[in-house]
Amino acid sequence: MAYDGISYFQGVYKNLHMPAVIIGAVFALVALVLSTLLILKHLRSYSNPAEQKWIIAVLFMVPVYAAESIISLWKPRFSIICDILRNCYEAFALYAFERYLVACLGGEGRVVELLENATDKQFNERLLEDENKGGRPQTSSFCDFFCHPTLLGKDLYTIVKFGIVQYMILKTLCAFLALLLELFGVYGDGEFKWYYGYPYIAVVMNFSQTWALYCLVRFYNVTHDRLEPIRPLAKFISFKAIVFATWWQGLGIAIICYFGVLPKEGKIQNGIQDFLICIEMAIAAVAHVYVFSVKPYRYLPITEYGKVVTSQDTRTEVLKVTNGDHKEKPSIVQQKETHVEAPGTSITKSVQDVVIGGGGHVVKDVALTISQAIEPVEKGVTKIHETFQHISVGSQNEKEPKVEVDKHVIEDIIQGEQGEDHVVSSKMKVEAEN
Repeated sequence: MAYDGISYFQGVYKNLHMPAVIIGAVFALVALVLSTLLILKHLRSYSNPAEQKWIIAVLFMVPVYAAESIISLWKPRFSIICDILRNCYEAFALYAFERYLVACLGGEGRVVELLENATDKQFNERLLEDENKGGRPQTSSFCDFFCHPTLLGKDLYTIVKFGIVQYMILKTLCAFLALLLELFGVYGDGEFKWYYGYPYIAVVMNFSQTWALYCLVRFYNVTHDRLEPIRPLAKFISFKAIVFATWWQGLGIAIICYFGVLPKEGKIQNGIQDFLICIEMAIAAVAHVYVFSVKPYRYLPITEYGKVVTSQDTRTEVLKVTNGDHKEKPSIVQQKETHVEAPGTSITKSVQDVVIGGGGHVVKDVALTISQAIEPVEKGVTKIHETFQHISVGSQNEKEPKVEVDKHVIEDIIQGEQGEDHVVSSKMKVEAEN
């Protein structure tokens, strides 16, 4: 019966595979065209490199996902390689989104200053409450990250940054580990069995991704007022939907196949995931056109160099005035807004800044995160070494023989011709006791 069911699903898979590839290719093509055009627009209007380099990195996530999913759907033997590349870029995109939010706030220095100011304000309010209640002021702790994150100040940014970069590192390492295990035939994609590597990697990645996304949510909750001009909620939802939904979607399909609702043979599991991602990336590409629009970077203030292209009259009703007939009439204020077109940027130079500038930030943050992770280990090893050394020195002191020196000095004194005394001989006796 089970064999008949598997054969049935394999027949259905063969019949639906080519139509699914064609439909998925159409959605993937839509995603590729829309995302590529939007990325080129940002590269051409590259007026704010601090923000746009990370926007481009986030936007590039859609064509990467779409291309790898349609390739994997078309040629299932490439699914494991495509999945590894997709996972690696997913981790980098999460890091890029966090860097984009930091850039919108004015950079790391400005973020630390804002968090410190928020900490001082909330700590003073908390101190007044404790004094009114007659209690002792409470000190900040790691638990405040979950309850009162603003009390941590600059430590909040350190925790958030560590949480996101650790996901980028672990995601990359686990992806290549999965490839290595697959080469030896012990990865077992979608198999929840103890002798396969898939369940262990899934547990590690679930924890790492959940922690990284939670850190991003905490950072957004603290800074969303400052980020209001860039409509952060729409950006956050559109990005989080891609990262969070695709991973849990794949895990859900694996669980369904594990319980026998769908068979695992014939690459059905990976085929369903790839087909759904092709459709989802087309939807994400449309959303990105509006959420990460290039319009804010296409124009500059009037003081900057550029070409004046439009002037727009704005009429605003501000108050009521009364004339001699005791009738109220609206007062209209006319305001003229002048737009200045930003000078075009060389796409080649923009790409160089995205690759070199963004790559430099990645290397620096990865090195800093690794050093932060190694530092407690080094301190622990040093402490253990000092403990063993202290024990070793103490044992040597206990075994060392005690030496007692007993001096017996016998001096022969003769009297010189001038009446002076001279010492001509002496003896010393040393006694040692073990």
